[in-house]
Amino acid sequence: MSTTALTRDPITLQPWLEVVQQASAGAVVTFVGVVRNHNDGKPIARLEYHAYESMAAQELQRVADEVETENPGVALACAHRIGALSVGDTAVVCVVSAPHRENAFDACRMLIDRVKERVPIFKREHGPDGPYWIGWVSAAEAADLGVA
Repeated sequence: MSTTALTRDPITLQPWLEVVQQASAGAVVTFVGVVRNHNDGKPIARLEYHAYESMAAQELQRVADEVETENPGVALACAHRIGALSVGDTAVVCVVSAPHRENAFDACRMLIDRVKERVPIFKREHGPDGPYWIGWVSAAEAADLGVA
């Protein structure tokens, strides 16, 4: 079974590498997402990740279990930070071991893509114009766009 965590603590890679060790694995692939200093051409000083923690943790586990089931022979782990993060901090790690590199790369990409698509974690960036939510549209803006 896959191992996941939603955490307020800093994430380091080594413990997650140990979680996926298996004698049958000839490849280990990692994805480490870090806070960058810009987004859409705007400077970023820091960001915050928010979540309804129990719901996000359950969906993170569900996603990881699905990816593991769809990719026989892989072992995987994923951890995502919540709370305030600074530029350079690790926000998310995905680690996958598999018998062959192609399987490991495919499962790792599948894992991070599904985490970003489905796990209800919300990002608030802090830039020179103050904090703002990423991907959030107000009801008035949605009406103007015809999506309300």
